[in-house]
Amino acid sequence: MLKDRKVTLLNDISPKGLAEFGSNYAISQQAEEADLWLVRSADLLETPLPERLRAIARAGAGVNNIPIKRATDQGIVVFNTPGGNANAVAELVIAGMLLASRGILDGANWLRGQTPDKELGQLAEKHKKAFSGSEIRGKKLGVVGLGAVGHLVANAGISLGMKVVGYDPFISIEFALKLSREVAIANELNDMLSECDFISLHVPLIEKTRGMFDSQRIAHFKPGAVLLNFARDLLVDEAALGQALQSGAVKRYITDFANEQVMNFPNTIILPHLGAATEESEENCAVMAVKQAQDYLNNGNIINSVNFPAISLGRASYPTRVMVLHRNVPGILSKITTLFGEAGINIERMVSASRGDAACALFDVPVNVLRDFAMQLASQEGILKVRVIYGKSEQDSQGGKA
Repeated sequence: MLKDRKVTLLNDISPKGLAEFGSNYAISQQAEEADLWLVRSADLLETPLPERLRAIARAGAGVNNIPIKRATDQGIVVFNTPGGNANAVAELVIAGMLLASRGILDGANWLRGQTPDKELGQLAEKHKKAFSGSEIRGKKLGVVGLGAVGHLVANAGISLGMKVVGYDPFISIEFALKLSREVAIANELNDMLSECDFISLHVPLIEKTRGMFDSQRIAHFKPGAVLLNFARDLLVDEAALGQALQSGAVKRYITDFANEQVMNFPNTIILPHLGAATEESEENCAVMAVKQAQDYLNNGNIINSVNFPAISLGRASYPTRVMVLHRNVPGILSKITTLFGEAGINIERMVSASRGDAACALFDVPVNVLRDFAMQLASQEGILKVRVIYGKSEQDSQGGKA
C-alpha cells in the first residue's frame, strides 16, 4: 500500500473537499512534516517552506498570500482553483448592477431609521420617490475579460435583456464556446467603454493590467457610466477614479475591495470581499484543490498550477513514473534523457512542458528505478526536484540550486 501522505490545513477547508482524499492521506498538525499544505487566506509570504513540502493548494483563485518564487525555487508546485468560485462572483456582479440602478440600499437604510409605528406604511409611500431608479433591461453592459467569471456575467446580462459587449483579445476556446452568440465582441477597448452604461472588470492582476483603468482610460467612459470591480482592486487607479466620481463623470463605483481611500469616495457601494463567500463556492474550491493536489502527488500530473506548466501522462500505470521539475534552460532535458540511457533505463513514454523559467518532464519506464539513480538526477545543475512514483510506494529526492 502507498505510504501515508500528510496534509496540513492552514485554514478551515470544506469537509466536502477533505472527503475527496484517499485512504492513504492523513491530516497532520505538523506543517514541517507535510507533503501538502491546503490554504485559503493564511499569509505564507514570510513562512519557511519545509524541504519535505511538495505542493501548496490554494482553495481559491488569488495567490498573493503565497511566496511563488520561493516555492518555485524549492520545486514546490502551487495550485489554485480558477473557476471554482466563478458563479458566486458572477451572481454578486449582477446584484451590484441592481444595487447601482435602484435605490435599494438607500431606501432600506432610510426605512430602518424610521419609527416602527402604524404610520410607517404611509410614510414609506410618501418618500419612496426619493429612492427610485432605473431598470437594467435594455442597458448596455461592457465586460472586460471573458474568462471563468466574465463569460458568466456576459451571458447573464443577455438573459436579463441587456445589450452586452465583451472585450478579451486572449479569450480561450473553452470560454469562447460557452459565450452567448448574442454577446458582441469589441476589437478596441476604448470604443467599447464609450458606449456602455455598465462596465464590469474580469481580468487577472498582472503587471500589464495593474492600473489599466487610469485617468486616460476613464476619460473614454460614457458619461454617467457605472464601474463594477469584483476582480482586483489594483486594476483601477483609485485616485483617478475618485476624481471621476467627484465630477460625476462616473456615476457609481461598485467594488468588493475596501480600503481607506475608496471609503472616502462618493457614490460607491463597497462590499467586504463577498465574491466567493458562499457555501457552494467554498465547497467547489476545496474539491478542486484536493483533486488537483492528489493527482499531482499520486501521478505527477499538474493542472491549474501558477508556477509550473500544465502537464499529464494520465494515471501512473507503468512500473515507474519519474517526475523532474527543473529550470527552463537549454540542454537540460537532453542531459536527463542521456542519464536514463547511461543507466540502461528505457523510456516508454515521456512528456515535457515549460512555463517561464520553470519546466517539468514526466517519464514512464518499465522497471523499478532505484533511489541512487533518482539522487543522481536530482544532483544535476538546474534540477529543482525529482520524484519517483512506482509500484505501491514512492520516494522523492531534491537537488540542484533550490
